[in-house]
Amino acid sequence: HRNMKMLLFLCLLLVGIHSNSYCYEPYQQGVRIQNQRAQENRNMPWQSVRNSVCRFACCFYKEISTQENNGNVFFSPLSISTAFAMLTLGARSDTLTQILRVLCFNPRQISENDIHEGYRQLMQMVNRRNAGLQLNMGNVLFVLDRLKPQEKFLSNLRNFYEGEAYPMNFKKADQAQLKINEYVARRTNGKIKDLISNLDPLTEILLISYIYFNAEWEKPFDPKYTKMSKFFVDGNKAVEVPMMFGMGLFKHGYDEQLSSTVVQMDYKGGASAFFILPDRGRMRKLEKRLSCERLSRWRTLVTKSSVNLYLPKFTLYGTYNLKDILYKMGIMDLFTDKADLSGITGQPQHRISQAIHKAVVKVDETGTEAAAATGMEMVPMSVPVTVRFDRPFLMVITMENTILFMGKIVNPLKKE
Repeated sequence: HRNMKMLLFLCLLLVGIHSNSYCYEPYQQGVRIQNQRAQENRNMPWQSVRNSVCRFACCFYKEISTQENNGNVFFSPLSISTAFAMLTLGARSDTLTQILRVLCFNPRQISENDIHEGYRQLMQMVNRRNAGLQLNMGNVLFVLDRLKPQEKFLSNLRNFYEGEAYPMNFKKADQAQLKINEYVARRTNGKIKDLISNLDPLTEILLISYIYFNAEWEKPFDPKYTKMSKFFVDGNKAVEVPMMFGMGLFKHGYDEQLSSTVVQMDYKGGASAFFILPDRGRMRKLEKRLSCERLSRWRTLVTKSSVNLYLPKFTLYGTYNLKDILYKMGIMDLFTDKADLSGITGQPQHRISQAIHKAVVKVDETGTEAAAATGMEMVPMSVPVTVRFDRPFLMVITMENTILFMGKIVNPLKKE
């Protein structure tokens, strides 16, 4: 056996240049909302933030999937949400209200301090390095050298988000771009080398959020069983893809309400991937009904039983202009002259001109040798179910029940 590794990493870029579908419904669904509120109030800050990240993930996915109708989708809701939560440390008035609303926080239910404390706790929980799993998430702010960010903002950035702030001479755009790209390459283990191109010399504030994830399956696939096989991109059109094969005990189940088969594959170190395969012609139904309640139900829905599993190898690069997507979701002022980020610089005339999100997922066999002590697996004497991911499916990667990544694989051969 050689280990099956999954390598994911993501970078999010927000550029501040010089001088309306919301996630929560505050006034509707009376009793249920009040029950939820009572529950939220009993939650630890990290639990409330985790729940909001999940709601944001579902809203964001629905927004992108309507735009990317027939394309692959891949993003990190945790990273996007964290970067914009960092901005709320310095956002004021309507700018602040809009960001919190789109990130699915109701100010009547949770204080701003608890939001930042929740992200701090969540980052502590997910930042870890142990046998078989490496997860590293961080944030950095580059500020025009003549601008002096407020001391309170900088200390909150450090204390809550382990964020670092560096002065930068953006006027010398080529040099600045080189330094920033080198910094990001170091922090993502060389996986992202040229994050920024064509840096605007008028840039004043640049915010980068990155997440690097590298994990080995608990139950790796054996490369010698990987064979070329058909993947049906839509009803009739098929492409030939390298299809991996695994047999034995896998966690899986069938969600009747979503007409979808769910397979859970665990990584060493505590993360899990859910692969969701809708019945033929049911993808829209699945996407429409995607919710946090459904996601949490899948954990109890799946049980271990004998499966012949076919899963394609694939590499996906997701690149999104967040400005357009989040504007449609309700973050409007941040990208216009109405933006109020006075808590960062002391003056309100700074806006975010660009917000780019990049994410990569790679699923393949790597050269790492599997641990020798694999142990024999007891397989019940039942006829195995065959689950074949040979048509478009969803993928959700979680850790501590927090959604790290979410995506849709429509064509495993298309990298973009």
